[in-house]
Amino acid sequence: MASEAQIESRGDWRAFSVAASGTFMATLDSGIVNTALPTVAQDFAASLPEVQWTVAGYFLVISCLLPLFGRMGDMYGRRRMYSLGFVCFTLASMFCGVAPGLWALIAARVAQGVGAAMLMANGPAIIMAAFPGATRGRALGVIGMTVALGALAGPGLGGLLIQGFGWRSVFYVNLPIGLAGLWLTRRFLPPVERLRDETLDLLGAGLFALGMTGLLMAMTHGHDWGWNSPLVLGCLVLAAVAFPCFVCWERRTSHPMIDLSLFGIWPFLSGNMVAFLAFMSMFCNAILLPFYLQQQLHLSPLMTGIVLSSLPLVMAVASPLSGLLSERVNFATLTTVGMAVVCAGLLGQSWLRPDTPLWRVFLGQGVIGLGVGIFMSPNNNSVLSSAPQDKIGLVGGFLALVRNVGMVSGIAAAITVFGGAQGRAAAMGLGSTDCFFAGFRAALTAGAMFSGLAACLSLYRRSMFHDAPAQVHRVVRRDS
Repeated sequence: MASEAQIESRGDWRAFSVAASGTFMATLDSGIVNTALPTVAQDFAASLPEVQWTVAGYFLVISCLLPLFGRMGDMYGRRRMYSLGFVCFTLASMFCGVAPGLWALIAARVAQGVGAAMLMANGPAIIMAAFPGATRGRALGVIGMTVALGALAGPGLGGLLIQGFGWRSVFYVNLPIGLAGLWLTRRFLPPVERLRDETLDLLGAGLFALGMTGLLMAMTHGHDWGWNSPLVLGCLVLAAVAFPCFVCWERRTSHPMIDLSLFGIWPFLSGNMVAFLAFMSMFCNAILLPFYLQQQLHLSPLMTGIVLSSLPLVMAVASPLSGLLSERVNFATLTTVGMAVVCAGLLGQSWLRPDTPLWRVFLGQGVIGLGVGIFMSPNNNSVLSSAPQDKIGLVGGFLALVRNVGMVSGIAAAITVFGGAQGRAAAMGLGSTDCFFAGFRAALTAGAMFSGLAACLSLYRRSMFHDAPAQVHRVVRRDS
């Protein structure tokens, strides 16, 4: 067995394989399922809004449960929660594959989301424990590459499976990955972990889930239902009531689900703010570019997938390099550069036209992927390193929550800005093509503004912390 000093210096890559397997499976599943939605709708004779609940229900339950499962990982141990996550995700995938109808599929996807939340909330904490020393940055960089590879493989693999074996096969592919991940978890994570002598804050978890449900439902369906519709206003009222009640309860209870004192740690707060803006900007591009490629350039679904894959491909190369650099360079320098590159890429993509050569689209996606790859690992490292070790599961779950809420917010913002600009162009008497590009340019410009704001906030963070590696945050926090 390796000594503690050896693990400190080079990290435990066996434990890393456990976190990587869960990360890859969850990322791969998202891309594969999105590819299967049209086929599922046709098979069940369902409308697209109905079928989209297979995705919406999945992400909704993940967002509601991430802090809870991160907290449970801190209390009951990573091995137990990660094993349960693999079991739940794998069994739910099997039930997805045999679902006799659409609502049975949606219910199985909700159960799959429960397992995914267990994995997402505890994966970062496993890496933090496995890499306590200077090699943490490169480990987080390789995890970023794993995310990119999962996103890269998802659409292509999904298309091949659907074409050869039908849509149900996209869920069966999770079975061997899940079983392998479960074996790795039982094999390489410590079998005995200290239990925290605390009670689980179920009331806080319930209030948080109510607030997240109202907020995400309103943001997801605001454009379709109308921002002034009773349903959307009701969801917003639910969130406006539930979140203040949640904060009041967390301040009173002796064992809160979310320790609100974490928000007094500037690297934690600012890192999550930057991550939220970053994902908002990225998904302004992700939601609209496929419409440009298929409706304006008239590309096939296969060619569209190839173009979209250029972003995670570049990210897969940049992320581990940035993670390695984050061990030596001020984290805020890298996050600022990364967000500035994303901003430049989005501004470039906003000027795409019907006659734009395809290489130009590839280049823009590559620039955005480069910026995301530079940004992701150092920012995650800075946030995770800023918190006490006994709350690292909660911090990892909250970081994943910020990512999900940023994605939903970016999609909602892009669709709202796109629709508004398109409507104004139509009122001016412009043709359908010009109306599309008026909305497209406005939405991607809004995305560039989000990433530009994230770059400015990162630059401000740099002025406050002149240390090289991200791991020094804990020292800064204690000294302050």
